[in-house]
Amino acid sequence: MERVHIWVSGKVQGVWYRATTVEKARELGLRGWVRNLPDGRVEIVAEGPRGALEKLIAWCHEGPPLAVVDEVKVIWEPYTGEFLNFSIAY
Repeated sequence: MERVHIWVSGKVQGVWYRATTVEKARELGLRGWVRNLPDGRVEIVAEGPRGALEKLIAWCHEGPPLAVVDEVKVIWEPYTGEFLNFSIAY
């Protein structure tokens, strides 16, 4: 099990990015959260098998249909096992 911290920039707020991230992460069996940041980016922390995390990262480069992704920054972090599910954080 691994953990990834992701920041997505571009037109990623107001386009259902968080909601579709939750759907994709749950489909992949991941746990963690997604939230909007005040600077317009979306931040994601996810834990699970590396292959599933890599699929989430690949999806983040596209996002939902209305999103325009400019950059995806990824940092791999130590797994903590702290999450019970995947949800939107506020």
